[in-house]
Amino acid sequence: MNKTRELYRVDQLPIFQQRMYATEQEARACPRGDVQLVEDLETGLIYNIAFRYELMEYDEHYQNEQAVSPLFMKHLDTVAHIIEHSLGSRTIIEVGCGKGIFLEMLLAKGFDIMGCDPTYQGTNPKVIKQYFTPSLGIKADGIILRHVLEHIQDPVSFLMMLKEANGGAGKIYIEVPDLDWICQNQAWFDVYYEHVNYFRLSDFYRMFDTVYEGGRLFGEQYLYVVAELSSIRKPEYVSSNPVDFPSDFLLTLECEKEKKEYAAIWGGASKGVIFALLKERAGSPVDMVIDINPAKQGKYLPATGLKVLSPREALSILSDGATIFVMNSQYLNEIREMSDDAFNYIEVPQNYTK
Repeated sequence: MNKTRELYRVDQLPIFQQRMYATEQEARACPRGDVQLVEDLETGLIYNIAFRYELMEYDEHYQNEQAVSPLFMKHLDTVAHIIEHSLGSRTIIEVGCGKGIFLEMLLAKGFDIMGCDPTYQGTNPKVIKQYFTPSLGIKADGIILRHVLEHIQDPVSFLMMLKEANGGAGKIYIEVPDLDWICQNQAWFDVYYEHVNYFRLSDFYRMFDTVYEGGRLFGEQYLYVVAELSSIRKPEYVSSNPVDFPSDFLLTLECEKEKKEYAAIWGGASKGVIFALLKERAGSPVDMVIDINPAKQGKYLPATGLKVLSPREALSILSDGATIFVMNSQYLNEIREMSDDAFNYIEVPQNYTK
């Protein structure tokens, strides 16, 4: 068994923070699992050692689409430009294409692309509604892996499988949340059961012999690399580059105990689910959830059972000056405009963690 160093522990989080429920009762009774983040002292990778892969069955109830936001569409456009100059517009496979928004964007730009994802709900024949496996017999010049690798229990073996399935070659674009950003911002609301892995940019330079480029996107919350699949290797721990995980990671949550003001959160996705749950446990529950995604509206968040309201419905209830926690500060200006700048906005995490 590999030697590990424990970094962080939190119990009984919903195993799917992006799965929506039809009733409050179903939402509160959602399946849960524990998180025990460790640093592997052989590979240097960071993962949840308590993760149970057999619990994870993604289906059409999984709603992680962010592209309803114009700001996020700008992010996707930035990613498209990176892919165009690094992978080219030759044959591409998007592994884990979700609802297909990014795939459709690339198709419109002239890319020769197909996708795989069991949660896909559309009718585009370019998408195969199942997990990518070698048995599909499809290969491409490039592979896109956006926000997939953090969900895979053994990421190095998965990348090696992609290499073999793709004939041992090809470029790959990988995008994942940035652990360094999570640590620097004490973003306890960004640790999920679904995310079994947490990556730093340096991890990918140890996982691949050949990295063509790498950097950070979306307010530095995400990191990306473009690498050569044929150069994938098992990484080795570097003692001079340990994970700098803050010992006071939950400090801002501790400061929230017993605060009783009426508060809403804007953003019923992953951050909002964990933020609402841990605030409830701290004795300062959230009263309302707002989200612009129609697929979430009228549904209930896992664990807390909070109902997701549309902006129009929520703003008709909130009094002027009420507190709104903006679950991702990247969207603050967009939210201010949609709500006539009539409320007390607390950015998460920038202002919230100071």
